[in-house]
Amino acid sequence: MTIHVEGLVAIAVFYLLILVVGIWAAWKNKHSGEAEGTDRSETIMVGGRDIGLFVGGFTMTATWVGGGYINGTAEYVYLPDYGLAWAQAPFGYALSLVVGGLFFAKPMRSRGYVTMLDPFQQLYGKRMGGLLFIPALMGEIFWSAAILSALGATLSVIVDINIKMSVVISALIAIFYTLVGGLYSVAYTDVVQLFCIFVGLWISVPFALTNPAVSDITVTAVKQVYQSPWRGTIHRGNTWVWIDNFCLLMLGGIPWQVYFQRVLSASSATYAQVLSFIAAFGCLVMAVPSVLIGAIGASTDWNQTSYGAIPPKDKDEADMILPIVLQHLCPPFVSFFGLGAVSAAVMSSADSSILSASSMFARNIYQLAFRQSASDREIVWVMRITIFVFGGLATLMALVTGTVYGLWYLSSDLVYVIIFPQLLSVLFVKGTNTYGSVAAYLFGLVLRIGGGEPYLGLPPFIYYPGWTTEKRIHHLTGETEDIVIQKFPFKTISMLASFLGNVAFSYLAKYLFESGKISHKYDILDAVVSKHSGEIMDKTTLVTRGNNIGLSEMAPVKPRLSVTLAAAFTRRDTLPTETVEEEEESSPDSPHHDEE
Repeated sequence: MTIHVEGLVAIAVFYLLILVVGIWAAWKNKHSGEAEGTDRSETIMVGGRDIGLFVGGFTMTATWVGGGYINGTAEYVYLPDYGLAWAQAPFGYALSLVVGGLFFAKPMRSRGYVTMLDPFQQLYGKRMGGLLFIPALMGEIFWSAAILSALGATLSVIVDINIKMSVVISALIAIFYTLVGGLYSVAYTDVVQLFCIFVGLWISVPFALTNPAVSDITVTAVKQVYQSPWRGTIHRGNTWVWIDNFCLLMLGGIPWQVYFQRVLSASSATYAQVLSFIAAFGCLVMAVPSVLIGAIGASTDWNQTSYGAIPPKDKDEADMILPIVLQHLCPPFVSFFGLGAVSAAVMSSADSSILSASSMFARNIYQLAFRQSASDREIVWVMRITIFVFGGLATLMALVTGTVYGLWYLSSDLVYVIIFPQLLSVLFVKGTNTYGSVAAYLFGLVLRIGGGEPYLGLPPFIYYPGWTTEKRIHHLTGETEDIVIQKFPFKTISMLASFLGNVAFSYLAKYLFESGKISHKYDILDAVVSKHSGEIMDKTTLVTRGNNIGLSEMAPVKPRLSVTLAAAFTRRDTLPTETVEEEEESSPDSPHHDEE
């Protein structure tokens, strides 16, 4: 096996750069938030809520611009049956950030939440918050695993080293600086990540375009030369599938902790909106070199290159088209610079998801569901342990699971059909409760799983209108298998059914209990009658001046509960002054502060 020394040096330099920046960011901000009295755990999760426009814009853009984004965009542009028309990620995720900025960033940031699951636990209770944590966790872990898996394959193309070794080294570096610095390290390494991608790819593109083996991409966009035009087409029979996938990217890209972690770290609600809009523009800009590289791959006579006569698509290596183009169509020094930069950037993408998953677990599962009296130091240690555990889990999946992308697709679908309608309900629909939330969860889960998942070999048990079967030959075993293809937009229909189910069952439960048709003692979830119970968290703690939450729909809460949970949910300085004073007076064991 040949070891490319130049490639190893390039990767080592970029990895060292990422690691140094991560450690520097942790050291620079190690005392951040202490002067204002902010908990250390909250500082790790949301960076002390003082992320500025420059770093915030980069880290928000890096929410989606990572290894999967740049490699996937190039792959779809290159594939003959898809092309640019099916490379939906750039526009889908850009619109996702626009929609998130317009409708979701401001209410989430202005109410002082720390994680995406806070509003669910606030309204639906800790058990429902735990259920919603499952698809959110799956999405983050499988995303990290998919990134690491792609990274291992990319590194093997560059330097012919063992894939497993490269995955483990990359994961350890990402886990280390995330452990040390939390969101600050993640945010600052994101700046380096995007810079590496932008410079590394744009340096490589001119050399690849001018390679003698590459035809004019403006010609191959509309005419068949080596394969069908890379512009791509959407056939009439696939229109609904295209729409379904686009809605999944646009709306399903919102309910992710990795996005809201950036929103909630902004210094104000307005800043959170602005960062979303900046990131939307950044997503489009960062996709341009990937589109060009995919077009170059579709315009290349591979027989004239060192790759060989058989094109990547015929070797089932279309997902590796970006590193293949950089290696075989560019001079060695350019190739190693571009691939090294991209590899370091891809590695830096895994840290965000690992941090997001550990933040949700430490706060919403450990602290708010099991140990509300946990100290700040205890929460910090739980976060550190779970960063290591979730990082290790993602690494293990990347090493042993051949269907990691199938798991990622399925989990992202579940985030879309389960969490997004719940987020809509909890933020914008008054009167929804835990009964509606449970019904919505089940509707979304059954309708989505029922449609099957070809990537995982999961057969459907619900055959939606227009379904067909296709014969596919397994590239490893050579066996032919029949795959059920759902032409119906069942993912979006599942999401809508979940949303409507939440509203309908919430109001039905509310009517049945309040009208006396069902005895109050059967309100087992304490969601309609027993609003004062400890199961439903105190809603007054998150209400700040200017919020339009319907207080008339909130039942009175016990003063003692308000005192114990106020610190857990928000900084005291964000509460109205009179609320803080009332809480202190109502607490039998709170000390009297004469200076106040």
